[in-house]
Amino acid sequence: MTNATPLLSLKNVSKVFSGYRALNDVSLDVYPGQVLCLLGDNGAGKSTLIKVLSGFHEPTAGTLEWDGKAVTFKSPRDANERGIATVHQFGGTFPLMTIGRSFFVGVEPTKGWGPFKRFDKKHANETAVKEMQALGITRVTDGERLVGALSGGERQASAIARAVHFGAKVLILDEPTAALGVKEATHVLRIIMQAKHKGIAVILVTHNVTHALTVGDHFAVLIRGEKADDFKKGERTREQITDLMAGGEAMAELEAELDTLTGSINKIH
Repeated sequence: MTNATPLLSLKNVSKVFSGYRALNDVSLDVYPGQVLCLLGDNGAGKSTLIKVLSGFHEPTAGTLEWDGKAVTFKSPRDANERGIATVHQFGGTFPLMTIGRSFFVGVEPTKGWGPFKRFDKKHANETAVKEMQALGITRVTDGERLVGALSGGERQASAIARAVHFGAKVLILDEPTAALGVKEATHVLRIIMQAKHKGIAVILVTHNVTHALTVGDHFAVLIRGEKADDFKKGERTREQITDLMAGGEAMAELEAELDTLTGSINKIH
């Protein structure tokens, strides 16, 4: 059931870089407990859009709204304080750190007092392992293990578990299943569904239509910085979505031109 008011909205947002329009008049609504899939090929504007959502870029035009009220994010910290967490393709983790320390980087728990205050390694390790196991990563039992020894899916799980632990209300996942095998990708998709059932709004940025259709509730397709389509689950087939991402009518025109050219060549022969 969709809440009456979106948690996060973009209203006619555009972003221009030195005369180049990376986004043009894009509007989106993000609801708690739903997965919004942001689809598009390379260069479609997905990366720019998530940087606007996460406070890395301010829009050139248009507005962002949080819980129905206009808001301005001057930095990623501003967005993070509202509850917007972004997990990038490889989890944003630190390969040479332990799981426990990576989980709490920037917000390290401490014990002791005054000059004797120090990092609470035991608490960090136990919490990181507990949160990862809650997402189904039962193979991880030691917080002293290096992040670099984890698989790609486990790194994604660690980053998502961290965001959930620190109270994320909107979880932006940038190509979380890219470069993962079928089994690991399936596990990441299962974790996305768990986050959704916790009431978290999830924005899944991907070019994998199959993965999007597996978990998505709402879908938006970007082409050259513009929203080409906006639909709910069941309103488009996979073939329709794939065709649109590939260029839609432009692709059909190209195929017609190729048919004409082929016919001309055959007549010559």
